[in-house]
Amino acid sequence: MGYRAGVVGAAGFAGIELVRLLSRHPEFDLAAATSDALAGTPIAKAYPAFTGVTDLAFSAHEDTDFSAFDVVFLAVPHKAAMGMAPDLMAAGVTVVDLSADFRLKDPAIYEKWYAPHTATDLLAQAAFGLPELTGDELAAAAERRAAGEAVLVGCAGCYPTATSLAAAPAIRAGLVDAAAPVVADAVSGVTGAGKKATERTHYCFANENLEAYGVGTHRHTPEIEQILGLEGRLVFTPHLAPLNRGLLSTVTLPLAPGAAPTTEELVELYRDFYAASPLVSVMDAGVQPRTASVAGTCRAQVGVAVHPAGMIVATGAIDNLGKGAAGQGAQCANIVFGLPETCGLEEIANPV
Repeated sequence: MGYRAGVVGAAGFAGIELVRLLSRHPEFDLAAATSDALAGTPIAKAYPAFTGVTDLAFSAHEDTDFSAFDVVFLAVPHKAAMGMAPDLMAAGVTVVDLSADFRLKDPAIYEKWYAPHTATDLLAQAAFGLPELTGDELAAAAERRAAGEAVLVGCAGCYPTATSLAAAPAIRAGLVDAAAPVVADAVSGVTGAGKKATERTHYCFANENLEAYGVGTHRHTPEIEQILGLEGRLVFTPHLAPLNRGLLSTVTLPLAPGAAPTTEELVELYRDFYAASPLVSVMDAGVQPRTASVAGTCRAQVGVAVHPAGMIVATGAIDNLGKGAAGQGAQCANIVFGLPETCGLEEIANPV
C-alpha cells in the first residue's frame, strides 16, 4: 500500500494531468479528486481517456476529508491555496501547491503582484519546488517529513521553470554580466491559460494566431528574478501560441566582461551542471529543443549557444502541464517522500 494522495481542483487542466500521473504512480494511491462543478461525476465520464483506468468520481471540496491523507496536491487558482494549506498542514498532511501562493519568499512582493498574503508563516517555511535548482530546499523538506512533520512545497510556475533551467547554469558560473538586463521571450500553449475559455484563448481567436501578452507586467517576472537573482534586470515577455501544450523560452544573456566561452564549452558546462538531473537533457551544440519532444512528459530539453554580439542564447522546452505544473508537483512529492525523483515520470514523448 502506497501513500494516500488527493488532488484538489482535479477537473482543470493541471489537476486532471495530476490525476493521470497519480493514477498509475507506483507509490502514490489516488484516493480523492475534487471538483465542486463536477462533484459526483465519474472522472471517466468527464474525461473519457480514463475509461478502464479508474472508477473514481469527482467529489466536492467541502465533502472530502483529507485528514487521513499523506499528501494533497492543490491545483487551484492563485489566492485559493493559501486559504486551504493551513488546515491541511494542521491535520498533518503534506501539501504540494501548484499555484503561485507559496513561491515568492517576500510577502510584500506577493502582495504587489497578487494580493495580501494571509498565511505568511507558511510562506516563510515553504520549500520552493524546482528540483534541479532548489534541491537543497526539497531535501530539507524531506528530512522534516521523515521526522513526522507536515511540509509544504510551492512548485515553480511553467514560464519560470523553462526560463530558469535555460539560464541558471550560465548565471551561476559567473558568465553573465551582473549589471546588464536579461531578456526572456517565452511561448506557451493554450492550456497554460487554464480551462476556462476567454477572448484570447477561445479556439477562434487562438487558432492561426501568435501574440505577446502581459508585456512588462506578467506575474511570473518576480518569480524568475527570485530564482536567478535578477532583481530589476529581467525583461520577460510571454507569448500565446496555438498549441494544446508545450512551452519554449529563449533567454538572451549578455556575457560578463572578459568571458569568452565557445558554444561547445557552454554545452559541456551545462551537461556538468545537470549531470545529476535525470529529467533534463542538454542538446548537442547546434541543436535546439523542441516542445514536441517533451509534450506529455516531465522532461525538459535545454540548448545553449554563443552569439557573436557577445551574448549567450539559452533555450528551454518543457510541457507546461508536465514539467511546468503536474509533473513538477509529482517530482517534488517524490523527493519529499524519499522516492526516486523520476518515480512514475519515466515516460518519453511520442516521437512523431
